[in-house]
Amino acid sequence: MSTNDGNRRFQIFREWVIFLAGHSKWANIKHRKAKVDAQRGRLFTKLGKEILVAARRGGDPDANPLLKTAIARAREANMPMDNINRLIAKATGELEGVNYEEVTYEGYAAGGVAVLLVTVTDNRNRTAPEIRHLFSRHGGSLGEAGCVAWMFDRKGLITLSKESLSVDPEELMLLLIEEGAEDVREEEDSIEVVTAPDDLDKIKEFLSAQNIKYSTAEVTMVPNSTISVTDKNTAEKVLNLMDALEDHDDTQQVYANFDIPDEVLQELGE
Repeated sequence: MSTNDGNRRFQIFREWVIFLAGHSKWANIKHRKAKVDAQRGRLFTKLGKEILVAARRGGDPDANPLLKTAIARAREANMPMDNINRLIAKATGELEGVNYEEVTYEGYAAGGVAVLLVTVTDNRNRTAPEIRHLFSRHGGSLGEAGCVAWMFDRKGLITLSKESLSVDPEELMLLLIEEGAEDVREEEDSIEVVTAPDDLDKIKEFLSAQNIKYSTAEVTMVPNSTISVTDKNTAEKVLNLMDALEDHDDTQQVYANFDIPDEVLQELGE
């Protein structure tokens, strides 16, 4: 591996592996990965599938929280409203379109790391063997339904940049707890707010009322414990699997419970 390739991979891995202190920062990771993704059309495809699946439960975002969230994510990526409205029309039968379904896969990466993968596909008979191949190729194994889902909790996660705050972080953290946030965590450059899924919109509205901007806000899956991966070869297999799963065309979300120390990441970047 060349020095340049090593440094590039190290930077990518840094974006993937922010699971320290036993919690997930996946919202932040997704946000940064999307920003550097040159294949904008591919991002729109993923967001479009998310809207199609959500809209099948109802085309009114005010009555369908999943659709409301999917639309918000699409708008954050600057997807035009015309595109969004066409997708909703297809999902509700007003326009002819492909029938997508959401399929969740569970398995283990190298070192026993739990992996939870959410896909949206128009052909699960094609997607399943492709996902199984990716697990096997990178030293993991695809498991049965339910084998790792119990290791994750569904939570709302909001990330605030400290640079954008006009209020005292400690005071804000207390206010958020009083408002109903389950947990507020202070990191070096940011504040993470963990909520019950149903309370996410309430906390967002509170922040907006205080003129406080947030970097990301979404319902995600947070691991309830992490596995420390200290072996360099194992860590590389885990990260390569995560990268391969994320790059699969049908993938919507990837969650995992690994914790790779900074010194191991640095070795991988050399």
